[in-house]
Amino acid sequence: MTDYKNLIDGKMVDNGQWLEVLNPATEQVVGRVPSCGKEELDSAVAAARRAFTQWKKTTAEERQQVVQGIAAAIKENADELYRLLTSEQGKPHAQAQQEIYGAAGLAAAQSTLTLDDVINQDDDTRLSRTRRVPVGVVGGIVPWNFPIMMAIQKIVPALVAGCTIVLKPSPFTPLTTLRVAELIKDAVPAGTVNIITGEDTLGPLITEHPDIDKITFTGSTATGKKIMEGASGDLKRITLELGGNDASIVLPDADVQKVAEQLFWSSFSNAGQVCIAAKRIYIHEDIYDDLSKAIADYAKTVVVGDGSQQGTGVGPIQNKKQYERVLDLIQDAKDNGYKFLTGGDKDPSGTGYYVPITILDNPPEDARIVAEEQFGPVMPLMKFASVDEVIERANNSEYGLAGAVWTKDTDKGVEIAEQLETGTVWINEFMQLSPFAPFGGHKQSGFGAEYGIDGLKEFTYPQVITVKRDAAV
Repeated sequence: MTDYKNLIDGKMVDNGQWLEVLNPATEQVVGRVPSCGKEELDSAVAAARRAFTQWKKTTAEERQQVVQGIAAAIKENADELYRLLTSEQGKPHAQAQQEIYGAAGLAAAQSTLTLDDVINQDDDTRLSRTRRVPVGVVGGIVPWNFPIMMAIQKIVPALVAGCTIVLKPSPFTPLTTLRVAELIKDAVPAGTVNIITGEDTLGPLITEHPDIDKITFTGSTATGKKIMEGASGDLKRITLELGGNDASIVLPDADVQKVAEQLFWSSFSNAGQVCIAAKRIYIHEDIYDDLSKAIADYAKTVVVGDGSQQGTGVGPIQNKKQYERVLDLIQDAKDNGYKFLTGGDKDPSGTGYYVPITILDNPPEDARIVAEEQFGPVMPLMKFASVDEVIERANNSEYGLAGAVWTKDTDKGVEIAEQLETGTVWINEFMQLSPFAPFGGHKQSGFGAEYGIDGLKEFTYPQVITVKRDAAV
């Protein structure tokens, strides 16, 4: 077992108080991290504030070089990092590799973004331009499902915009993040990036800290509402990427054999612990029987097990609390007499947070498994008869993060996509995010944006400078 230290003001430090981190596949301790509170947070924020006074004056090119160094460090150490990630998060090695390389790629891509001045007026009377200035010190709070991707998603645009950051990983998955901190320590100016760990009680301290100017958070809608409350005291800027109950719509012209496997992974990647995973799949009644059977048959070929073992396709739920919630949803479906195509029974071994791949056959719209975000390897399939009907059903949710349409008629797919109340809609694919396109939710899936120029702007204020020409002074 290894002890991992925090990054504060360019140094790896600990306070002698420790949190243990479990491997969800074995329930064994795989590492320890510092348990921080107000004192350590104050130290990290003070370091970020000092660093900000100089970092905000750097050029775009200087910031880009630093971010490229972060990308290189992650990529060069990917083999070590993905194995560590699997040990604390549970996802299979192949999916952990995708996250690590994806984080490196995201950092490299976003390092190319720049915020150019905009000329509002340029005539004989005056010159008016809008420039973007950094918000200041950012507080970043990261979830446990994609800890490295989400950390980079917050660190990189903050730095590119000229901000400094204090980042809090989830107490369930802090190890890989702190290893990345150690790897980039000498690549970033002291104080620009600070990473501290602690229990969930540390989050509210970050949200309410008087010297933090902005909060960027990824996680549940319930926690997002608490963050809004905490940030309201001094009107901090906030970006919230929250829950989703994402609907996929499969039209009758879809090729059953081609889409079955894709639909499966759109729901069950990372054991279903993906905010933009398909949580509800609506299949036209003409192909429902054939496609539901094809998906269930494919599910039976996928191995559920320890992510470090070759051949594993779906790993464990990351933590016990979420494991018990998913089991509760399955039990609710049983209690209500819903039909199961696969799964429904938990692993009898008793070791590890394993939930069998579970697919439900046409439960009602008001079933908990349909109405709630399950965030686990449980998927409801539902029939629909008409496009108007399925659009109404898909939109009947408090969430609006993402969705997908599957059809050979891409024009029809786009027509349906434009009627869905979500921030992102894919046609004939799933979970594809671009570093250059904004990503954000509608309704209770949050507000603000990440990725692209829109995401970068979230870390800045607009400032308008106007020069009066031929002024009599």
